[in-house]
Amino acid sequence: MVHYHGRFVWYELMTTDIAAAKVFYASVVGWGARDASTPTLAYSLFTVDKSFAAGLMGLPEDAKKMGAAPQWIGYVGVDDLDAAVERVKRRGGAVYVPPTNVSDLSRFSVVADPQMASLALIKWLKPGEQQLPDPGKPARVGWHELLAADLEKSFAFYGELFDWQRADADTGPLGTYQLFSAGGQTIGGMFTKPPTVPVPFWLYYFNVGNIDVAAERVRAGGGEVIEGPLELAGGSWIARCMDPQGAVFALEGRRSPNAVGYFARVASRGRRVA
Repeated sequence: MVHYHGRFVWYELMTTDIAAAKVFYASVVGWGARDASTPTLAYSLFTVDKSFAAGLMGLPEDAKKMGAAPQWIGYVGVDDLDAAVERVKRRGGAVYVPPTNVSDLSRFSVVADPQMASLALIKWLKPGEQQLPDPGKPARVGWHELLAADLEKSFAFYGELFDWQRADADTGPLGTYQLFSAGGQTIGGMFTKPPTVPVPFWLYYFNVGNIDVAAERVRAGGGEVIEGPLELAGGSWIARCMDPQGAVFALEGRRSPNAVGYFARVASRGRRVA
């Protein structure tokens, strides 16, 4: 049986324009879309090949009134959802959506860590029917990055909550970029955000074939390339972006041999924001 505890198992976009989001991400990432609405909730699934890559829903009115903006949220699997939510509260985090069952499929909760970066916790009620996403495939999330207010405090929190372990770390002029692993696999990194980033948040990297083509499609679709493309060790390139409704995301892919423009080299796997 696949062990889900501490692994990102699902991703969801909450937006103010579902129709526009479908068109935008179809162009940039290559996703299709399938309606999965219920009588009480308009919901769509982003698809790749014949499988599901992520969910899409409208930003709830209650969240808008609280000042929430369009955003991507990752779901992390846990063995005991209610116990995990209690640990979040005990360590100073917040609970936005209390533990809730979705039919007989799953039980989830939306929370925020003590520095107010939000994510969701989930327990599959029928885990044998679920498969972990493959981070190496095209149009999938290949990397998870936390821009924290305080790296060490954040790692202590997530280490207790998910049993994450420290992997490699890179220390440079901008501080330490700490990689972390779950179940023996390195799945992301975290670092103390610079003052120019207003609030802590989780950033998700979508795999694309050509970083230059994808970045141009972001711009053509009304989005913004906030930073990059930036080169990583090993020949991969990344770009941090914002969709037309304001949700922040990132891309990772290869660079065109004849690309022109500004490219900043990153000496390690670290994905810092300048």
